Amino acid sequence: MSLRNVFAYTIMVCLFAGTGYGQGKDGIKNYFNDAALRVKAASSPQEKREILSTSLSAMSRSLFAVQRSPLISESDRKAVIRFESSIHEKQNELSGAEGYTRVPDEQLNAYADYTVQDVEQAEAITISLLTLILIVILVVLLLR
Repeated sequence: MSLRNVFAYTIMVCLFAGTGYGQGKDGIKNYFNDAALRVKAASSPQEKREILSTSLSAMSRSLFAVQRSPLISESDRKAVIRFESSIHEKQNELSGAEGYTRVPDEQLNAYADYTVQDVEQAEAITISLLTLILIVILVVLLLR
């Protein structure tokens, strides 16, 4: 990671540090909750599947980038890796990859709700404020 990227992360963390730990956790929960609401509002199974796939992929890419950040602690890194693994499993379930049974079209709304509930209970949500902020920032940047 270049010095420029480290500096940019540091500045972003300083700017957003006032949001607080609870809001960092809520940012991840809200991200998946918003995706679940969009899934329920979508009219076709293809749209629903695309919304879920895009949301999971963006979170997975963000978590992968955060894992590589020199700004997070080793314990946070391990929690992020576990959380990213959980997201990867959800992607596999959604698509039916790596031995998973594909989520049927008629169950996509329920699967979106399951994803929100699972994230709310995820161990990775207990990671530090710095790491939470990095995840939320990267998700926002990846979706632009």
